[in-house]
Amino acid sequence: MFLRRCERRQGRKRHTYWALVESVRTARGSRQRVVAYLGELSTGQESGWARMARQLDRKDRPQATLFDPPRCDEPADDEPVLVNLKCVRLERLRDFGDVWLGLGLWRMLGLDELLGRLMPAGREDVPWPVVASILAAARFCEPSSELHIEDTWYRRTALEDLVGVASEQVHTDRLYGGLDELLPHKEAIERHLKMRLGDLFDLKYDLLLYDMTSTYFEGACLANPMAKRGYSRDSRPDCVQVCIGLVVTTDGMPLGYEVFDGNTNDATTVEEIVEAMEAKYGRANRVWVMDRGMVSEANLAFIRARGGSYIVGTPKAMLRQFEEYLIDKDWREVQAGVEVKLVPGPDGAETFILARSCDRREKEKAMHERFVGRMEEGLRKLAASASSGRLKEVGEARERLGRLRERYWRASGAFEVAIAPIKKPEGQPKARFAATGKARLSVEWKRNGRWGEWAAVSDGCYLLRTNLVETDPATLWKRYIQLTEAEWAFRITKDELAIRPVWHHTAGRVKGHILVCFLAYAMWKTLAAWMRGGGLGDAPRTVLEEFARIKSGDVVLATRTADGRPGKTVRLRCVTAPDEGQKILLSRLGLSLPQRLRRVDEVAKCSEDFQP
Repeated sequence: MFLRRCERRQGRKRHTYWALVESVRTARGSRQRVVAYLGELSTGQESGWARMARQLDRKDRPQATLFDPPRCDEPADDEPVLVNLKCVRLERLRDFGDVWLGLGLWRMLGLDELLGRLMPAGREDVPWPVVASILAAARFCEPSSELHIEDTWYRRTALEDLVGVASEQVHTDRLYGGLDELLPHKEAIERHLKMRLGDLFDLKYDLLLYDMTSTYFEGACLANPMAKRGYSRDSRPDCVQVCIGLVVTTDGMPLGYEVFDGNTNDATTVEEIVEAMEAKYGRANRVWVMDRGMVSEANLAFIRARGGSYIVGTPKAMLRQFEEYLIDKDWREVQAGVEVKLVPGPDGAETFILARSCDRREKEKAMHERFVGRMEEGLRKLAASASSGRLKEVGEARERLGRLRERYWRASGAFEVAIAPIKKPEGQPKARFAATGKARLSVEWKRNGRWGEWAAVSDGCYLLRTNLVETDPATLWKRYIQLTEAEWAFRITKDELAIRPVWHHTAGRVKGHILVCFLAYAMWKTLAAWMRGGGLGDAPRTVLEEFARIKSGDVVLATRTADGRPGKTVRLRCVTAPDEGQKILLSRLGLSLPQRLRRVDEVAKCSEDFQP
């Protein structure tokens, strides 16, 4: 669900409100449906902060003041001054709302206190925990390179006032150093986030979702032995890459991750991930949910030997073993268009869950029809080349057929193809037969009826397996389908947090970059859960864009004394007032914007602006 800003006019007055919208699938395609209209916070409604505070009773809870900027010594406001209205101006307009929100989430997660203990102050000009907060805030608000942070982003944000670091002190050498200093504390950060997120949102860790993805590099990355070519999830096989294995909860909250070589097979990472998670959080009550790419008999035996449980996908070919169950009618509907069935395993140690989806069946049917049509067109061209005499060798014809089957692999079994040489007529010399240019090969094909029957039965079906003793197929299926949270985690890190492409070339810097993306993802999911508690859906992009429109700026007031002489210049660093729509968001989240950041009094430099 996501937020949509709505405006309407009634007479001369404009009304702004928010609508909570969700995307739903219908027979006519994807549609958007309004779940609720959000107006002012009414009686009985709670803000996300209030609901979170109730969960944190008797625990270390963050205070609302963590979103306030640090206080600084400034002159008192009770001194009356005379202002020359002609000289009032606005200067130094900066982005405030999004970085203020990002820094508040950083503090809410307790990362400032944690890194303050792990990275004690030394002789550096800027403390490393502050550098880490700048890196994470930049990745959360406007993900880009460290060079972009130095040249553009930091200078136009209000972080200088919020963290107390001048823009001249934020440069690539310091940011790169921050990556190097942050990386050794990866495990401590993961353990801290697990505890903090669990306290904030009352998370359960009995069901763990594990999936793999890859991220590619720009450049050869010769200094990084982990950067290798492999199966690219980004459709960039031309680039070297590294693989990332991520473990999340059923709510998508991050638990931990590991970085692997770019050519690593998914199934070979399971043992390392399982051991790493059990070493950090223990073995008890762990149910692993993994996709079919992780499945191997050795991996499942490894989990069983450690007393673990699993719900995993299976290769499509395994469906043939359960063909008789696919034909039966004993199916149970778990949601609109999805049916499941429980099937006992052959050895009794496992249970299999058959599932079929109407939407998936229509999709696979359309794909098969498209591939069959393309395969048949390719066979016609192959037969035309043979009949015209251009294709003369059986070996060459079979190579072309192999390329067709490889290209249209979904329909490779749909046709039975026969390629045979045409014999030379009796009595005709071989040289004369070769000079005629007539066909020397025959290419014939027919539909494979068995393939079509199996496709009609199996389209839209998939198979799961588990060693749990649970006998309700709907419960098992719903647990497995939560694996989409891990897939969404990768989509968020790639699309919203721009983990790809990686511009660093050394292994340490690459791992530091991925760690900052991991921290930014934790901030993203914290905001999503906070929004959900306030009835704002769980898509932070809209809130972040609205907050980015809130600016800070310097209101410069040229003063004069009672006798008309030029006085000091008063510079008030203020925050723009939120509009009606932003007020609703702030109210639902339980936040209040600061009105002013600081006041600076400057000695007047020119007096010609003042006229008595």
